Amino acid sequence: MRTRDFVVAAVLVVCFAEVRGQTAPAGAGEGPLFHFIEKPGPYAVGLKVVDQYDFSRTYRPKIDAEGKPTVGERARPLQTLIWYPAEKSGKKPMTVGDYSELLVTETSFVKPKLWGEWKPWIDGMKPTLKDSLWAVRDATAVNERFPLVIYAPSFSAMSWENADLCEYLASHGYVVVASTSIGATARVMTNDLEGIDAQALDISFLIGYARTLPDADMSEIAVAGFSWGGISNLFAAARDNRIDALVALDGSMRYYPGLVKESGYVHPEEMTLPMLFFTQGAISLEEQAKDFASKDNEGPNVSNAWTHGDLITVDDMALDHVEHSSMYQRNEEIWKHYSENRKGDYSRADGIVGYTWVARYTLEFLDTYLKHDATAMGFLKKTPAENGVPPHMMTVDFRAAKGAPATFEALRLETGKKGFDHLAEVYAAMKKETPDFKIGETAMYIWATELQDEGHLAEAIDVLELELQLFPDNSDAKEKLKAMEAVPAAK
Repeated sequence: MRTRDFVVAAVLVVCFAEVRGQTAPAGAGEGPLFHFIEKPGPYAVGLKVVDQYDFSRTYRPKIDAEGKPTVGERARPLQTLIWYPAEKSGKKPMTVGDYSELLVTETSFVKPKLWGEWKPWIDGMKPTLKDSLWAVRDATAVNERFPLVIYAPSFSAMSWENADLCEYLASHGYVVVASTSIGATARVMTNDLEGIDAQALDISFLIGYARTLPDADMSEIAVAGFSWGGISNLFAAARDNRIDALVALDGSMRYYPGLVKESGYVHPEEMTLPMLFFTQGAISLEEQAKDFASKDNEGPNVSNAWTHGDLITVDDMALDHVEHSSMYQRNEEIWKHYSENRKGDYSRADGIVGYTWVARYTLEFLDTYLKHDATAMGFLKKTPAENGVPPHMMTVDFRAAKGAPATFEALRLETGKKGFDHLAEVYAAMKKETPDFKIGETAMYIWATELQDEGHLAEAIDVLELELQLFPDNSDAKEKLKAMEAVPAAK
């Protein structure tokens, strides 16, 4: 499937793709019910549910749908789930049904109300509602600090659409935080910049909230997103420098490059974060030609532009789009309506195995970049066969970052590494790679002033000399340089 049109089936939940027109293999919708077959890590898992508001944003209008003044809180509601490493407990763990009960308070904390679209969803989940997962509500947290992972759900989806993955990460020493995917002013997400920005701001809000969690290590933060959440996390990372790594589960950044371009501030060619990108498979040239006729698809190919941060691309040959969510795999309505989109003769059982390897690669990626584990890096660089992945399940490509992006921030960083006497050549190298790279006069002047104020006169002079090469008529820079050079031993 291709993530182009948003389809309502059981619910308005997933950023689904356009149907490829494949004929479903016999029995595609049949097979074992989903169960997560990966083993837990060394920690038990706790779960806390926090009903909170982002008071900096308005969610409900002053006048409701009936034309009456809105009663109750109008701020943005964010039902927040926190999975965390916990002490072992004798209490019963969460079931799928327990997670489903959270749906009634997603956006209505005071007066629980089930969104109408969830009714058929719950019906589709009936065969698995009693299935037990790992998390125990309000279990005692382990008295340590762990890296933080924000999980961004797919289009209009519940926060726990990938509860198995979130629990799995928590069992291996991560604090995982998620909130529901809702639009800017309504429960339904919108497939536009307003919708992306709403979820991207949710991600940043959750990072800020995590500062209140005693077990969250705020120096190591990743954002994982499925489908629509896999474009919102890109937008969040473009503005939030607290984010250290990205995981995209068949993310919509792949399918909506036009929205990336339209944003005006998301520049994948300048980003230096490591990213793990799962895809549902290759897209034919014919499909590309058809889709790129749409305005939404006229923009940068994010993965191709991602050259200044490590990129690990995993082609999940056995999975279609929805199978990147464990809860969608559990839903019989999904299989009823979308079985025709399965690839080749892969079975439903293959989807269960494939999801397990998605979880494993996600863990190894996070261990590499948040825990700085050399063994995990070795795993990422091995072939799938060397890691024990069954044949024909996935391909993996590791592309290491190269060079520095042509940005003012990167110029300062590279100059700090190589020395200010190499400033001009660092700038020249960036200009050669990106001919339209420009630095503003004001930015250069402020940089020199900062260095001067901190007592680094020689370095400030190097900056001013480059500024005058670029802007020879800048009288302020000339005067400042003259004054600095008059200071004894300035150079």
